[in-house]
Amino acid sequence: MPSFDIVSKTDLSEVENAIQGVVREIGTRFDFKGAKNCSIERKEEIITVNADDDLKLKQMQELLKVYITRRKLDAGALEFKDPQKATGNSLRQEVVIKQGIDQTLAKKIVKEIKDSKMKVQVSIQGDELRVTGKKKDELQEAIAFVRGLKIEQPLQFVNFRD
Repeated sequence: MPSFDIVSKTDLSEVENAIQGVVREIGTRFDFKGAKNCSIERKEEIITVNADDDLKLKQMQELLKVYITRRKLDAGALEFKDPQKATGNSLRQEVVIKQGIDQTLAKKIVKEIKDSKMKVQVSIQGDELRVTGKKKDELQEAIAFVRGLKIEQPLQFVNFRD
């Protein structure tokens, strides 16, 4: 039976390249001259953004989104947490890089596909979904349907088997 997997993976090496681009731009931009605490760094799936004030924090968020999209990644893979006060008047914000499909989103996708009465079966396998059907056309319909669900997290359709 034909099948495919729905996954959500973000290439961390491309994220690192985007962060390096942001760091280079912060070093050369006029509006960041004299900024004491403007930095950005990544540890595993968490990016930490430090900024002197709210305006610089917003500019760094925009720079990060621009550089992520330039590296052909989806900015929807970034989950911006609430900014926190750091030393002095500076701010710190954590940005989580989403990896895998969490259980609530997986259940939502499964429910939507089942409610659409398509002739495919969907099963949750860890942090990904497996969709199986009798015909390739049904699977292609399922892919188009899931793309139309307006899910903010980037999804990839991989492992298509006949």
